[in-house]
Amino acid sequence: MKIEEIQIKNYKVFKNVCVKNIPNMAVFLGKNGSGKSTFFDVFGFLHDALEKNIQTALQKRGGFKEVITRGEKGSIQFVIKFRPSEDEPLITYELEISLNEQHKPVVLHEVLRFRRGQTGAPWKILEFKCGEGFAADGELKNYQDVKLAKRKKQRLRSPDILAIKGLGQFKEFSAISTLRELIEDWYVSNLRIDEARSIQNVDYSERISTSGDNLAQVAKFMYDQYPDTFNRVLEKMRERVPGVKSVEAKETDDGRIVLRFLDGDFKDPFVSRFVSDGTIKMFTYLLMLNDPEKHALLCIEEPENFLYPSLLAELVEEFRLYAVSGGQVFVSTHSPDLLNAVDLDELYCLEKKHGCTTITCARDILHIRDMVEAGDSLGQLWRQGLLV
Repeated sequence: MKIEEIQIKNYKVFKNVCVKNIPNMAVFLGKNGSGKSTFFDVFGFLHDALEKNIQTALQKRGGFKEVITRGEKGSIQFVIKFRPSEDEPLITYELEISLNEQHKPVVLHEVLRFRRGQTGAPWKILEFKCGEGFAADGELKNYQDVKLAKRKKQRLRSPDILAIKGLGQFKEFSAISTLRELIEDWYVSNLRIDEARSIQNVDYSERISTSGDNLAQVAKFMYDQYPDTFNRVLEKMRERVPGVKSVEAKETDDGRIVLRFLDGDFKDPFVSRFVSDGTIKMFTYLLMLNDPEKHALLCIEEPENFLYPSLLAELVEEFRLYAVSGGQVFVSTHSPDLLNAVDLDELYCLEKKHGCTTITCARDILHIRDMVEAGDSLGQLWRQGLLV
């Protein structure tokens, strides 16, 4: 899936922003408190709302009054435009959330549309208001299918449940089911080095968790099931982390798994708790980015922390390879060294004024484009305070 555009209204610091023409890999830059984490939390919020309900997603963030933009009344709104793949039509998902007369959160309006060509209004696949509405059923593979599809009236169990959750479980609503699966597959990294280096019980894990607390289990799974992929990860570790000769996930006698790193200068390997934070972080990223099953969207906050500056350009290239091979990547950063590996079209600048944040593609900022075309690097401009 590729998100091409996202609009956000009244979500925390985002009173009214629209990010258009989003590339496969996008980097978000801003000062502390500008809203980089909040932007990523939009995807976390939608994921939580789909997994549970709107009320749970809001309560996790302090409730409706803490989530809606300060001083604003009314509703929180999202519009996401995306394509499941390059040869499929543009799909628009709209969601509006508010409080009812009993001050309980409800889905005020939810719409899913296929665009009908380059002009004209798109066909609606789904439209719900406060738990009631209709949905088009059947295999909807093109505009004609959507146009001719039967619309069934539906009523959800509760008005705080997303229709794409309630109906996405049923095979007759194939298009809705696809969107549900895509949102469920969004991954917002919250990597915690102390959890990633922990010794873990023997268990089955195929993909790195958001905190990285199953790193050893995933390493063992990759070694057992995808040895060629695991060997490529090790080769990249040897190239990029000085001294690392190999990594193994060793099962202990008491039924646990421990990561062991072998340094070429020593005979015996080091267990993960004695290895540097940067080594653990790079190994986690490489396993994540070389996963045979790509996440539809991968969000990573400040990957430069604990990593040597010279590694960041190579890490950016890993992000690009991941995006090209099937998953879109969003990255937030403060690092000039990482910015030096980023193209102008890939960079978005966040600026906070009067309590609200704007998001602008760096290429659309005239003085930045002129200075880069004149030979200045993005990292240099960031150091000089000229980007935001």
